Amino acid sequence: MLLENKVAIVTGGSRGIGYATVEAFVKEGATVVLCASRQETADKAVAMLKETYPDAAVEGIYPDLSDYAAVKAAFDEVAEKYSKIDILVNNAGVSESTPFTQYTDETFTKVMDLNIKGVFNCSKAASEHMIAAGSGVILNTSSMVSVYGQPSGIAYPTSKFAVNGFTLSLARELGPKGIRVNAVAPGITYTDMMRSVPKEVIDPMIAQIPLRRIGQPEDIANAFVFLASDNASYISGEVLHVDGLARI
Repeated sequence: MLLENKVAIVTGGSRGIGYATVEAFVKEGATVVLCASRQETADKAVAMLKETYPDAAVEGIYPDLSDYAAVKAAFDEVAEKYSKIDILVNNAGVSESTPFTQYTDETFTKVMDLNIKGVFNCSKAASEHMIAAGSGVILNTSSMVSVYGQPSGIAYPTSKFAVNGFTLSLARELGPKGIRVNAVAPGITYTDMMRSVPKEVIDPMIAQIPLRRIGQPEDIANAFVFLASDNASYISGEVLHVDGLARI
C-alpha cells in the first residue's frame, strides 16, 4: 500500500473530491483525519467510510479554517494523538459565479477566507510538525480556471491563481526542510454541483474535452495519492492538471 503508516489530514473531506481522496488514502493504508465545516457532516462522512471499510483508521474534525488558532489547536491534537502529521491535503474551498458588477466586499472576502487564508492557516499549522520531523507533504487543490479564468465569479479563479503561487513558493521554502509541496488542478469534475447541471449543458462541455468525458472525483483522488506517496519523492512545486485536456 502506497500510504501505509502515514497520517493525513484532508480538509473539505466530507464530500466530492475531498471524500474521494479520504477514501483513496484509507484504501492505501493511511490514517486519515477529515475536516468538514460542521460536526454532523464530519460524522456522516466518517460513518459512510466505516460502512465500507470497518477497520479504517479515520475520524472527523471541524475547525474554522479561517481561524488560525482553531486550526492549530485541532492539528496539534491530531499530532499528539498520532505522534505526527505526514500529509496535508488543502481541499476545502468555495466557488461562486457572481457577476463582477454585483460583487460585494463580503462575497469576495468569503471566497478568499476559505480558499486562500484557509490554505495558509492549515499549511502553517501542519508544517510546524513536519519541520520538526524533517519530512512531510502538503498538497493543495487548485483548478483549471486558475489558468484559463471563467466568465463570472472572479474571486474563485483569483483565489486558485493565488494557490498556485503559494504552492510554488512554499515548495521552495520548505524543500530544504524535507517537505514537498504540490497542487492538483482539476478540470470539470462530476461532483454534487455538476449533478444538478442539465444534460444539454454538460454534453457541449464533454464535446470539447479530447477524452470525451467529465472527470470523476476518483480521478483527482488518484493524483493526490500519487503526489502524497514516495513514488513522487522527487516532485515538488508542481501544479498537476487533471482535466482530460479540458480547455473550455
